[in-house]
Amino acid sequence: MVLKKDIKVKLYYSIKEVAAMFDVKESTLRFWESEFPHLKPKTVGSNVRQYTEKDIEQIRVIYNLVKVRGFKISAARRMMSRNRSGVDKNAEILETLLSVREELKDIKRRIDSLV
Repeated sequence: MVLKKDIKVKLYYSIKEVAAMFDVKESTLRFWESEFPHLKPKTVGSNVRQYTEKDIEQIRVIYNLVKVRGFKISAARRMMSRNRSGVDKNAEILETLLSVREELKDIKRRIDSLV
């Protein structure tokens, strides 16, 4: 799943906005917060979460490991603690590849419509 980039850049994002970016439920994000020590969004008021760009990058890596690559939570947590830079790089590469695939599909649709 490619990160949906149609939301404008801002300082803080709500849990609803972040869940929509990754097409996951809000409860999934709350669960990941309890399982991954690196993911700690700011909370204000009565536990209203405010996610920063850094938090969203953490979620992108977790999403890649758990949802895309199919790791169990414990394995994903181990990977992130042992080889964080490698995990980040793999997530970035996957994001690029998925973006390129979408562009190629779009080009193919355009070519097919010309024929």
